[in-house]
Amino acid sequence: MTPSAGTGTDRRTGGLSPVMEIDIYADVVCPWCWIGLRRLEEALASYDGEVTVRHRPFQLDPSPVTAPVPLLDALAAKFGGPEQAQQMAAQVTEIGASVGLELNFSRAIAANTFEAHRLIDWASERGRGTETVNALHKAHFTDGVDIGDRSALAEIATGVGLDGAEARRFLDSVEGVPALDEELTEARQLGITSVPTFVFAGKYAVSGAQDPATLLAALSEVAEREAAGS
Repeated sequence: MTPSAGTGTDRRTGGLSPVMEIDIYADVVCPWCWIGLRRLEEALASYDGEVTVRHRPFQLDPSPVTAPVPLLDALAAKFGGPEQAQQMAAQVTEIGASVGLELNFSRAIAANTFEAHRLIDWASERGRGTETVNALHKAHFTDGVDIGDRSALAEIATGVGLDGAEARRFLDSVEGVPALDEELTEARQLGITSVPTFVFAGKYAVSGAQDPATLLAALSEVAEREAAGS
């Protein structure tokens, strides 16, 4: 698979070249995506190379959310009842805590993430993509913020050092909507069915919230292949 160029990038530098492009297909209401991003950040801390990270949109559920619904209620309806939802939440919460993330499913609110992905694209153009993704995950899973609400999204933009008023004007417009629709369609056409999915150098895909050692090994292997021109 070869994803097209994104609307914005986050760059981290190191000692090797050429630049490694990393496309992350994810959704901000996916706890495994947050865990996977944290694990990638740990891997990058040990990677002696320059990378460009691009956040690609994916929606686990594109259905509209007409009114705020507790996330556990939504999960119970989808996965077979309250007990199953609680068990799943407890397991993921424990794994999240092991990498320093606080997931509070009892506070989280189900949300459609289309507007959040618009914000990520907008923030990425301003060099704050990864910070915004992390802030959206925290708002959703830790703080119980309705990230489908534009006012809340503008506050999140302010929190990562961007102009919240400008973000709100952007969200209230139709700017970026066709481009995001195209990105979501492209993800499906590329065969992305589960997230997170990490694509290295536009052609090597690793799916799932892999541990840092696995991601670092993948980074190193891809870098060697690219250097050898394979």
